[in-house]
Parts: sequence; structure tokens; C-alpha cells
Amino acid sequence: MKLNYMKRRFQLGLLLSLILLLLTGCWSSKEIEDLGLVVGTSLDLEKDSTSRVETEGQEASYSSKELFTITNQFVTSETTGSGAKDGKKQLKAYKNVSETGDAILPTLRNMILKNDKRAFAEHSKVIVLGEDFASAFNLTQTMDFFLRELEMRPSALLLIAKNHASNILESNEPAKIPAFQLVEMMKGHKRTTKILPPMTFAKLEGKLYSGASFLLQSVVSENEEIKFVGAAVIEGKTKKLRGFLTGKELEGITWITGKGKGGLIASFYDETDQPIIYEVISMKSKITPHVDGNNISFNLKIESEGRIAEHWVLSEKTFDNKFLKKAEKATEKEVERLVKSVLEKIQHEYQTDVSEFGTRLRIEYPKVWKKAKKDWDQIFSEVPIQCEVKITIKDYGTSGE
Repeated sequence: MKLNYMKRRFQLGLLLSLILLLLTGCWSSKEIEDLGLVVGTSLDLEKDSTSRVETEGQEASYSSKELFTITNQFVTSETTGSGAKDGKKQLKAYKNVSETGDAILPTLRNMILKNDKRAFAEHSKVIVLGEDFASAFNLTQTMDFFLRELEMRPSALLLIAKNHASNILESNEPAKIPAFQLVEMMKGHKRTTKILPPMTFAKLEGKLYSGASFLLQSVVSENEEIKFVGAAVIEGKTKKLRGFLTGKELEGITWITGKGKGGLIASFYDETDQPIIYEVISMKSKITPHVDGNNISFNLKIESEGRIAEHWVLSEKTFDNKFLKKAEKATEKEVERLVKSVLEKIQHEYQTDVSEFGTRLRIEYPKVWKKAKKDWDQIFSEVPIQCEVKITIKDYGTSGE
């Protein structure tokens, strides 16, 4: 229903744009029927680095550079209007066009050779980078064109795909436009700790030039069905993909940063080993750095208020204080486990600080940070971190009232 609403709203936008152009009679106007509105873009690394490419004004030749394929997802008057059906067969609500090259703009321009619509990117919603592409190229270089391009909106999202990014822009449901679907799915971060807050191009530029490591939402396509799965770790020094965090590990990061707007924690009642589901109402965290000579350490304090959304413990009453205290302890234990698990991975396996410990050190000990900044990811991998979790159950629904 949500995607159908977005499609109708998009069609209405096209109609209003056409009416506005007709009313104003602007000499520089562009006919809406002649435009192919780019709503999504993917970039994938080509496995064969000697692929044949054709550049403007030159014959086809073999390139020794690493090549990549760009796919633009277009929405046109034909895909969204009355031409969206061919007899009894419903045509796709989008059209994907791909081209291979070794630089962004020339490759995009070569799409003109196979597309009858003028590409117009002011409605672009999302850019998806393939796993191999993000591992091979520095994001500062590859995103340079998109950050410079006047048509690109700063609200556009950046995602990392496991395997091929072009698969993310395909759907087995003709009425769905994958780029729109990704935007709507991203709004779910307010209800779960398994989705990151959106990384827009407005935020991305600051992340790239800060020199710090950071996370991007990762997505996968299985049988042309897209799903968010954990997060991609972007290393600060190289600006390349370092690896992936699982959904559970991303939950741990969310608790460390305290930026979750909602979510669930599933724990087990000690006496019966039956599940208790805690729903987050609010969460916050405080990272406190400590400096003793050349030694750096951190204390992490996490607090959350929430409710019992579900439990299978038949032997206890939900509103009994004894039961509530045990439920709080079980939830605290699970949050601590999530935090320690992801700290083990980002400190010792990836050696990248994607959880804002360096930010707190910079704020509270700027002189120490100035010395440590250059090698912070390496230093972070060795610093001790103590974690304390406090869960308070404020509500248990209407059960037992």
C-alpha cells in the first residue's frame, strides 16, 4: 500500500510539473515526456579488467584500468502512465539501463547511445555500491561526481550491496519501483535497531573528509526480493569496504551509540528458559574516556526504558515486581552480550572505530586526540572498554490489569 501511494504521488508530481511548465511557458523548459527521471543508480566492479569499452569520439578499445558497470533506474511517462500495460501483461514500472566504463561521467554519457530519454537526476533517491566495487575503489574518488553534480539531491541515500548492486534495482513485482522501496524500508530505523539511520549525501561528504571509519547500511537481493542485512564497515584511511557486520552486531553498535529510536531485545527467563521480549521506548549511552599517561580506556554506560511486549513465562505474573526485576536483568545480560560481541569484531578483527569512541576522546581530551588521530583505528583496537547496562521496565501492557 505504501509503495502504491508513493507511485501515485510520483505520477501526480509528474502531472503538476507538466502543468507548471505549460502555465509558465518557460523558454528553457524540458518536456516531461522527453525526460527519463533517474530514481536510482548502482555501481558494480567488472571482473574482467580488459573489457572492451567505447568512449566518445573513439573506436572501441580494450582498457587496462579496472572497469565498472553503472545501472540507472529510470521512471518515464511510459512506465508510470497508461503505457504501463501491454495487453494483459503488466509492464515494469521502471526501466534499467547499464553501461560499462572506467570513469563515472563518460560512462553515464554513453547511455545516450542506447536510451531515447534525456536523463534527469533531480529525483534520484538512492545509490547502491556493489561489494566488489566498494572494496576496490576509494569512496572519495568514486563519489566525487555525485557530490559535485548539481542535479543530485543531498537527500539521496548511499547503500552497500552484498554481491551485485544491480540486483538490488530489480523486482519480481512489476508495480514496484525498487529505488522507492529502499527509501521506504530505510524509514524502519525508527522501529528496529537492525537498520542504520539514513546516510544521505549531505552527511556523506563530512564522513569522507573526517578521516574516521563509519558504517553504511548493507542490503542483499535474494530471488529479486531485497532485504536489509547488517552494515558495511568503511575504513577511515582507505575509504574502502573493510567488511560487514551482521544484524545482531549492528544492534550492538546501536546500543553503544544510543541512537536507536525503537527496537526489541529477546532474552530468556533464567528459571524456565522461556522468551521475554523487551521493546525499547528510549535509549541513551554515555562514553567516558580516561587518560592516564599514554594509557587510554573507556567506560560505556547504557540506559534504556521500555516495556514487556511479550513473554512466555506462564509461572509468573507480568506486573509482579520480582518478575520485572528478573526480566530487567535478563535483558541487561543480552544487551551486554550484543555490545561485547560487536566490540570484539570491530576492535580485534576489523580494527576500525565505527562506534564514536574517538569522537568522545576528541571532545574531552583534544590534545591527546591530536596525537592519536593519525593512528586511531590501530590504537582503538587495543584500548580496554568497560560496559554497564541499566534497563528499566516502565510498562507491561494491559496484561494482568
